[in-house]
Amino acid sequence: MIVQFVKLDRLVIFPHLIYLSNIFLSSTCSITHFSLNLFIILPYFSSQLYKSPKNHKRKNKNPEFPLLLLSLSSSMAPSAKDVQLSSSRAIDDSEAGDLEDVRLLDHYYDESVEGFIGRKYDDHSRRIQVSVGGMTCAACSNSVESALLAVNGVFKASVALLQNKAFVVFDPDLVKDEDIKSAIEDAGFEAEVLPEPSSSRTTANKTLLGQFNIGGMTCAACVNSVEGVLRELNGVTRAVVSLTTSLGEVEYVPSIISKDDIVDAIEDAGFEASLVQSSEQGKIVLEVLGISGELDAQSLESLLCQIKGVQQFRFDRSSGDLEVCFDSEVIGSRSLVDGIEEASGGRFKLHVKNPFARMTSKDAEESSKMFQLFTSSLCLSVPVFLIRVCPHVPILYPFLLWRCGPFLMRDWLKWALVSLVQFVIGKRFYVAAGKALRRGSTNMDVLVALGTSASYFYSVCALIYGAVTGFWSPTYFETSAMLITFVLLGKYLESLAKGKTSDAIKKLVELTPATALLLVKDNGGKCLKEREIDALLIQPDDLLKVLPGTKVPADGVVLWGSSYVNESLVTGESIPVLKEVNSHVIGGTMNSHGVLHIKATKVGSDTVLSQIINLVENAQMSKAPIQKFADFVASIFVPTVIVLALLTLLGWYVGGVAGAYPQNWLPENGNYFVFALMFAISVVVIACPCALGLATPTAVMVATGVGAKNGVLIKGGDALERAQKITYVIFDKTGTLTQGKAMVTTAKVFTAMDRGDFLTLVASAEASSEHPLAKAVVDYAKHFHFFDPSETKDSQKNDKDSNYSEWLLAVSDFVALPGRGIQCSIDGKHVLIGNRKLLTENGVTIPTHIENFLVELEEGAQTGVVVACDDILIGVLGVADPLKREAAVVVEGLVKMGIRPVMVTGDNRRTAQAVAKEVGIHDVMAEVMPAGKAEVIRSFQKDGSVVAMVGDGINDSPALAAADVGMAIGAGTDVAIEAADYVLMRNNLEDVITAVDLSRKTFLRIRLNYVFAVAYNIIAIPVAAGVFYPWIRLRLPPWVAGACMALSSVSVVCSSLLLRTYKKPRLTSILEITVE
Repeated sequence: MIVQFVKLDRLVIFPHLIYLSNIFLSSTCSITHFSLNLFIILPYFSSQLYKSPKNHKRKNKNPEFPLLLLSLSSSMAPSAKDVQLSSSRAIDDSEAGDLEDVRLLDHYYDESVEGFIGRKYDDHSRRIQVSVGGMTCAACSNSVESALLAVNGVFKASVALLQNKAFVVFDPDLVKDEDIKSAIEDAGFEAEVLPEPSSSRTTANKTLLGQFNIGGMTCAACVNSVEGVLRELNGVTRAVVSLTTSLGEVEYVPSIISKDDIVDAIEDAGFEASLVQSSEQGKIVLEVLGISGELDAQSLESLLCQIKGVQQFRFDRSSGDLEVCFDSEVIGSRSLVDGIEEASGGRFKLHVKNPFARMTSKDAEESSKMFQLFTSSLCLSVPVFLIRVCPHVPILYPFLLWRCGPFLMRDWLKWALVSLVQFVIGKRFYVAAGKALRRGSTNMDVLVALGTSASYFYSVCALIYGAVTGFWSPTYFETSAMLITFVLLGKYLESLAKGKTSDAIKKLVELTPATALLLVKDNGGKCLKEREIDALLIQPDDLLKVLPGTKVPADGVVLWGSSYVNESLVTGESIPVLKEVNSHVIGGTMNSHGVLHIKATKVGSDTVLSQIINLVENAQMSKAPIQKFADFVASIFVPTVIVLALLTLLGWYVGGVAGAYPQNWLPENGNYFVFALMFAISVVVIACPCALGLATPTAVMVATGVGAKNGVLIKGGDALERAQKITYVIFDKTGTLTQGKAMVTTAKVFTAMDRGDFLTLVASAEASSEHPLAKAVVDYAKHFHFFDPSETKDSQKNDKDSNYSEWLLAVSDFVALPGRGIQCSIDGKHVLIGNRKLLTENGVTIPTHIENFLVELEEGAQTGVVVACDDILIGVLGVADPLKREAAVVVEGLVKMGIRPVMVTGDNRRTAQAVAKEVGIHDVMAEVMPAGKAEVIRSFQKDGSVVAMVGDGINDSPALAAADVGMAIGAGTDVAIEAADYVLMRNNLEDVITAVDLSRKTFLRIRLNYVFAVAYNIIAIPVAAGVFYPWIRLRLPPWVAGACMALSSVSVVCSSLLLRTYKKPRLTSILEITVE
């Protein structure tokens, strides 16, 4: 590991070496002192590690924290940053209001960086982005930044550790791109100048997101090795690897590197790899039935070559899987499948393989493989163990004492059985350990291989020595066999437990129906036939029939029929929702009663369900900042344990030779070396870095799954960590605290204009506006003019366009003024509609009696809309937006939880104060422009407070991005809200409390996991080393130590699984209300 640190940064390694030497030197004094050092870690870790860093901004997400400070100053402690899963992209202001087409995995760049890139130092300056490889902590990013600023001609340099990029502004006359690259490389890092993207969407189109299944990883050190290999590849812009899911997510540029190159790189590093899925369009994996021989396979390949649009294909004869890449502009997936089946005359039947279903089957395969290895090892180990502990069985005793050559038969049996366990069943440990050592790293397999090998080869040497000299020392073959057996048992139980943590994704995958009923119609719209197709072959604009009691096969719009649909498994909404013509439906939801005809609008990876699965999976792969503690400990854990084992061996051996303890402590026919060796082996095998590595990711996996089940989508471990520290929750008013359904309650004309003409004038102007209040005004005016109780709802909808053409006036020069209102021209008259500020800016005076009327409206929690025509105020509209029924109770609940609620709105102060008083909020920020909400949030963050913003996810995107925790409420089908850390599917404020409560309970569980993992090693290592043996004769045989090690990681995973029992908090319990 020391070599690896030097490779990363030769400037930063020096304090790390001093730090490691302090640990090792302290350990040489005594093992007890090592334990004392670890006891120092625990209270420091629990009290300091979780504190919120000062001035922590949401988009930086780079909390630094000290790690394992024993005897050095804080300046020498390495720091760590969290890993960012989502692909970074810049979004300008024009895009902020339209995020519906943005994919789930996209998100914003840091606003400070965005501003830095856009800043002009002078007309002659040049700005570039440089990809920097090898950065691991804040010290690395500081080294890069210092090296860049030292270059003559560099105006500004900012290094983003999360994105592994440097943003540099320099004078092109003094500095060239190559000079920037050389400066970074001279500092000990890798650099590549990136081309400046012309637009954010172009950048997104140039990269693909691939998901790879990675086998052979056993601990955090393996994860770090794979991530390091991937990030060094030219063309890979981002790589994140998860130990718990055995998946790696890689963002790469296909024009530079292919997915096969990535697979080869992972395999060259000593691991197994295969592509699970990617964002590449025009690719499908099919299961082919009907292939009985080589001729059938050749016939299938011949058919594929003749189909227009097929670019390439690969048929796996062993599994029957066919992978086809095709031009989606030429042929669709369903046409491709139909073409193959028709061309084969029905001989071949093809079924689409769900990529998520293929991934979930990996868990079962891994568990099955581990169970087979464990049972095989157990069957071979039990006889060896019985020969050791029960040698005097009457029937077998003479046979075991039969001498065959130089050894007794029992020695031959033990040697043969243990050799099979050691080198056949235990081969995987040697292979994995060898790969790790070749990479210059260490992991759990190294400890297992070292401990079992020491026991096995000592026993072999003892037998040979006895045969040569006649002095027979005791052998410890059973130690090696039982060690491997218990380790495999632990791996099996761990794989079962880890499979349970991903149950949320499995259940979401199961929501997708297998088939769908396709309606085939002629040009006249007449239904010709119904056809059952694979649900994965649905294409946009397909007409689908949904029967009662079946699942909706895809996202779409209802064209005919009405029914109640149960959306609880997707959105968390327990009450069935009525779906009528023009209603939107979500794929995977259950149709309860009537028959529906729907038109598919989103299919495949674009559906809500697929994006939820992607989001949950993406969150489960993310690393919370706290996990860096475990990653750092894992990097030095194995070398430290090996050093401690050597010290234990030397200590007990030298102490015995020197007469420090009596000979009666030695086993029968034993010696000081064997006595010391057993203690050293116990130290090696009892130490467990896996428990530390699993403490955070398993809890995050379970929590994100539980959140999805309750309609709360969490976008990563870093969001979970920040949410449990929230001190302020800032609410937007319209659509968040209120229902978002504005209604005109009053319309008063202050001139001689007719009321109908007044409403026609106002509606004509507001019809061009997209503001919610504008829609309320238009609906009120239309209702005034055309209300007919005999009209049905559908007929009113059908006549909407014709009604508009009949009564709305022609509008010209329309301008929307954010935060003020609108202005336009109607029949040559200049019309102003908005608030007081709009009229004041245009020189329109507001008479006292009208001002009093406005005040009266505002004190009644209504918004007053003033209307002026040709600089004369002609009327006022009163608009009210009813509060959500749970708003006041949720606000009170947050106060009880120690969180301070704040309301920020663009509405006038009187209306804002009236609404705030009604819900119980004391801190109100009124008349705040949309862009000013982000500044309000930053003002609360100045003292280090963690601020959450609750908004609708679209209009509030800048504020959601600026907050430490952004919560988009009422997302419904629009789960692709990139500015939010939490997406609350239901339009219910109670989910805000659920999100905070779940975060707190998750991190309480993570803390308990870490306490257990650290405490286990604190207690287990000294016991295994024999620290307490002189006083209480407590000694752990190596096979018992191996059992403890195996069960420690299982215990941590089971602890995380307890989060599956999480129940949403009851408001009655939070508010301490007693219900009789």
